Amino acid sequence: MKCYNLTKMTWEEVESALETVQLAVVPVGAHEQHGPHMTESCDAVLAEKMAERLGDRMFPYVLITPTISMGVSPHHLNFPGTISLQPDTLIAILRDVVSSLQHHGIKKFLFLNAHGGNMATLNTASALLSKEFEVEVYYAKTTAAAKESIKSYISSPLFGHSCEREVSEALYLAPELVRKDKITKGEIQIEGRWRQLRPGGAIQGFYRYEEMTKNGCIGNAMEASREIGEKIVEEALNRLTEELLELLDLERVNINELNF
Repeated sequence: MKCYNLTKMTWEEVESALETVQLAVVPVGAHEQHGPHMTESCDAVLAEKMAERLGDRMFPYVLITPTISMGVSPHHLNFPGTISLQPDTLIAILRDVVSSLQHHGIKKFLFLNAHGGNMATLNTASALLSKEFEVEVYYAKTTAAAKESIKSYISSPLFGHSCEREVSEALYLAPELVRKDKITKGEIQIEGRWRQLRPGGAIQGFYRYEEMTKNGCIGNAMEASREIGEKIVEEALNRLTEELLELLDLERVNINELNF
């Protein structure tokens, strides 16, 4: 994989890369429970793997930063091992990343996020940091753009956490995250106020994950497969690449010159 990744480069290599780099991709994840069948580093690892593949496709215009491996996860805290940042802590970390890389001449940033609980904070960070440093800060959920594949292959009415979608992505990108002998369905709590407070409802608000699921996962991971993961990931990468080419005004670049 050909990719400018700060964690694997010397300062001289970075200096050379900055002659073409136009965008820094910041992988953002979380450290939280993912049910009986996924490790707690899941979101951080998937964010990093997606960022590397995006960097490979958009070489030499994109630089990948170190992964922010913890996120805003208070709703998972009653499951052992979860570590949650306060929203202002995450914003402070992102501020320092943007400030440092702006010092090196980078003016455009993408927070590539693998944890839904970070999205509201990233929205705020994007607005604050764009104004504060006079740069362009964007954010995206890793595979949210794969709408057709998700519609075709994901059947659970409730999915999004250690479900058939996320487990499939992991089987394709990082199979070591999955305990294959433990894969199970979410043990959904039939009753509870969580049903009213889910995203997309008329009223939204905080609820703890155990109010919704006894075992910490939702959906039906037993339907997951590497093949589904490949469909979702590649569709998402195609769409992200197309959007970034437009934002960076690189639409006239010969696509054959990219790893698209």
